[in-house]
Amino acid sequence: MIEFVVIVESSADARTATKLADRLLVDKIDWLDSGQLQYLFRWSGLQENTEHSCWQDINQIIDNLQQSLGFRPPRYLGHGKDGALKADGAAAIKILNLVRFIQKTRQIKAVLLIRDLDNQPERREGIEQARSEHINRQPKLEIIIGTANRMREAWVLNGFIPSTQEEERIFQEITTQLRFNPCEESHKLRSNSWKEPDRIRNPKVVVEKLTGGQMEREQQCWEETSLELLRKNGVHTGLTAYIHEIEERLIPIIGSAE
Repeated sequence: MIEFVVIVESSADARTATKLADRLLVDKIDWLDSGQLQYLFRWSGLQENTEHSCWQDINQIIDNLQQSLGFRPPRYLGHGKDGALKADGAAAIKILNLVRFIQKTRQIKAVLLIRDLDNQPERREGIEQARSEHINRQPKLEIIIGTANRMREAWVLNGFIPSTQEEERIFQEITTQLRFNPCEESHKLRSNSWKEPDRIRNPKVVVEKLTGGQMEREQQCWEETSLELLRKNGVHTGLTAYIHEIEERLIPIIGSAE
């Protein structure tokens, strides 16, 4: 079966990225419904029988596969054809080299590289450098980049719509404190602090307040909110760019399978 490898920072990131992609596939491919997805492809990690892999585990995964499969990674030179690799560029190239190796025995057609920027725009630049190194190599491999500005929670906020009076009250209270709409402008939430007075500008804090810390309520933000609203609110958070990447690079793989 066709596989799409998913590289993320956490299982929450994997849920968000893959469920959004599932929605887009069903929305854009006329003959496809959600019940068919499981028969067409599966989301995978670098290791067999996993659903995703995490950036922090890449070196350990490579070590394990060197021992079990005889993988020998190319010598790392610290630069690509466009010059010195920026942040995450080296890690992304390691991932792509490994995918090329396991493509020999698995039908991997795409890799999703999902990363929080955490106020480091050079992370995306480095991943784009890695993609440019591999994009025209054979066998064909689509490389999809999703970078959340500043983190995944900004994407959650892009899709939040108050559904109860209590949620509306909390939303209005937060909007008043911030003096801007935290869902339309979640990219402005730049704080890491959990302490006053800056905690209200921490996107994790805002998501927790609005959703009551319930993952099911978070999921509604990317699973039920209209794709049009997600595109509109996600221009500055990287969500709109991610949606475009899925439409441009992933949908044609499934769309051609009719």
